[in-house]
Amino acid sequence: MKAAKRRRLEAAGWKLGSAQDFLGLTDEDVEYIELHHSLAALLTKRRRSLGYTQTEVADLIGSSQSRVAKMEAGDPSVSIDLLIRTLLALGANRRQLSRAISAASSA
Repeated sequence: MKAAKRRRLEAAGWKLGSAQDFLGLTDEDVEYIELHHSLAALLTKRRRSLGYTQTEVADLIGSSQSRVAKMEAGDPSVSIDLLIRTLLALGANRRQLSRAISAASSA
C-alpha cells in the first residue's frame, strides 16, 4: 500500500495491520500455518502428478475422499502428521518433504 493512502486511511480512523495482527497470531502460529499449507500444496501436486483421484488416495490411506479434499485445502482439522503420512504413502521422499518445509520457512 502506498504511504499516502495509508496516511489517509489512518487519519480517517482506520487501523492497518497484517492478518497476523488481526487474528492475534504468534510467529510460531504463522510458521505452523505456512508449513501446513506447504505440505497441503505438495500433496495436491504429488497426487495430480501421479494421476490419482482424491478417492484413490483415500482408498490408499484408508480414509475418505472428503478427508483428502480437506487435506489438500489446508483445513486446520488435518494434522501435519496425516499430511506427511499421506505424502509418504504417495511415494514422496525426505528430500521432497524437506523442500516443502523449507519453502514454508521462506514464505
